[in-house]
Amino acid sequence: MSEPVRLSIETVHHAAFRYGGWAFLRQAGGAVAGHAGGERNTSSSRIELNALIGALQGLPPGPVAILSASPGVARAARLLAAPPAPGSDAAPTEDLDLWAQALAAAEGRTLTVEAAPDPISRFLRAWAEVGQDKAKGQGRFGAAIPKSNLAKLALT
Repeated sequence: MSEPVRLSIETVHHAAFRYGGWAFLRQAGGAVAGHAGGERNTSSSRIELNALIGALQGLPPGPVAILSASPGVARAARLLAAPPAPGSDAAPTEDLDLWAQALAAAEGRTLTVEAAPDPISRFLRAWAEVGQDKAKGQGRFGAAIPKSNLAKLALT
């Protein structure tokens, strides 16, 4: 069995002003990459789903471990790992457009969900706040986390 791709994901959301940010880190086969982004006029669940979709897109086939300290991200990832039957009480009833994209991105993968290590979680939360701040001023935002910043992060 191949080593799982590790996706660390964190989000932030300001409920009163309806803007938020996300950041994720991909660790696959020794390669490390990260992205951050944000949006205005959105909900926390949409931020969480956008982060999951972005992190899952373009991954090679195989197992994926999703690590997060964000309760909403962990909850959404668990639903992706074991999707409920449509119409059941556990099935999502909102943001169905994003759920469809997330399910498509997760299709054919074995997902596991774990708690994120604290240093990685703090690092990504700081980048999620950058995404949130950029989105507050300019609307939708997304960019790669610079490799020089990623190099300073002690990854295990």
